Amino acid sequence: MVEKKVGRARSPSSPPVMLKDVDTSEQPRTSSGLEELDRVLGGGLVKGSLLLIGGEPGIGKSTLTLQICDTMAARGDKVLYISGEESTQQIKIRARRLGGEAGTSFLLAETELENIVEAVEKLDPSLLVIDSIQTIYKSGLTSAPGSVGQVRECAAELLRQAKGTGVTTLLVGHVTKFGAIAGPKTLEHMVDTVLYFEGDRFQQYRILRAVKNRFGSTNEIGVFEMTDEGLKQVSNPSEFFLSERTGTNPGSVVVPTLEGSRPLLVEIQALATPTNYPMPQRVTTGFDFKRLAMLLCVLDRRAGVSTGSQDVFINIAGGLKIEEPAADLGIVTAVASSIRNKPVPADAVLMGEVGLGGEIRSVSQITGRVKEAQRLGFKRAIVPRRNAAPQTAGIQVTGADTVRAALEILEVL
Repeated sequence: MVEKKVGRARSPSSPPVMLKDVDTSEQPRTSSGLEELDRVLGGGLVKGSLLLIGGEPGIGKSTLTLQICDTMAARGDKVLYISGEESTQQIKIRARRLGGEAGTSFLLAETELENIVEAVEKLDPSLLVIDSIQTIYKSGLTSAPGSVGQVRECAAELLRQAKGTGVTTLLVGHVTKFGAIAGPKTLEHMVDTVLYFEGDRFQQYRILRAVKNRFGSTNEIGVFEMTDEGLKQVSNPSEFFLSERTGTNPGSVVVPTLEGSRPLLVEIQALATPTNYPMPQRVTTGFDFKRLAMLLCVLDRRAGVSTGSQDVFINIAGGLKIEEPAADLGIVTAVASSIRNKPVPADAVLMGEVGLGGEIRSVSQITGRVKEAQRLGFKRAIVPRRNAAPQTAGIQVTGADTVRAALEILEVL
C-alpha cells in the first residue's frame, strides 16, 4: 500500500482583513525628473512598482532610462542601472554624450539574475533599471536567455523583490516584428505599468504611451524630441506637430484631437489621384484603414464627392496615431479638398464624428479643443451643431449638422 503524502499548508504572510478596514490612502509617488513621463504615469513613480517599457530598436528606450537615472541620482536618490547588453564603459560614453557623466548612478554589467538580486540587497536602491529583461537569465533553468521560461521566471523574481523591498523597478523589453513586447504575454500581466515608446527612429519625434497602468490613466501621452544630446521634452505638442505645416495645400486639415486630458492639434493630410488600377488603393498612416473605407462611402453617397475612381492616401503628420472618431470630419474634408483641389482655409479647425447618414455627431470636451485652437491663432472652428459649443473670444465657432453642410461652409464643394 502506497502511503499518500499530504502537503503542508503554508501560513499566509498576512492575515485576511475586512474590505472596510483596508487602507485606501494614495500611494506615495516620486518624480522621475521628466514631466512628460510623470504625466503618463499619473503623477510619478510609485514605490515598489514594476514597470515595463518597450519599443523598436533605436527608438530611445535606453536613452530615456539613462536620463531618468541621471535626473534622480542628481537629486540624491540611489539608482542602480543593470545592463545586459553594454559594458559600463559604453554606458559612461553614452552618459557623457547626454550630459550626465557626473551623475552618481551605480552601474553593473550583469546578466545572471542571482547576482543582480544580491547587488540590489546590498545597495538597497530606490530605483532599479534592467536593460533589458531578455538578456537576464536564471541559472537554475536550462533554457537560453530571452526564452519564454527565462523571461517569465526572471520577471517574477524581480516582481517579488520589488514588492518585498519597495524598490521601484523599470524593465526594458524588446519588441517583435509585429510591435508587441517579446516574450510571454504574461509578462505584461505581471507588471504594474506597460509603456510603449513610439515613433519613427529616422525622425526626431518620440511618443510615450501607457497601455496598462494600475496607478493612473492609460489615456495620457508624453512627447519627446530626439536630439544629439538625448531626449528633450516637448511642452507644447500642438506647435510641434504643426511646425512644418504650410496651410496652402489642398488636402491639409487641422483637427483638435484629445489624448487623455490634453488637447492636441494635428495635421491630417490627404492625397487623392485618379487610379491606374481596377481597384483603387486605400493607404493610411496613423489612421484606421477600415474606418477610412466607411468614411469614403459616406463622402460619396451623402456629400456627392465620388471616390470610386480615386487612389486615396491618408497621413497623420508627426507620426501620431488617431483613434478617436472626432477626427472623422477632418478626414472626409481633407479627402474632398484633395479631390476638388480646393484648399481648406488655413485658419480653420474641424472636429466631429461622422455617422453613416452623413450627420455630424457630438464629441467630448469641445471647449478645451476650441480653446487650444484659439491659443495657437486659429480663427474658425467647425463643430457639431449638437455640441452647443460656447463662443470663445478670438475664434468663430460654427455648427454644422451634416458633412455636406460643413463642406459648403468651408467652400470645398
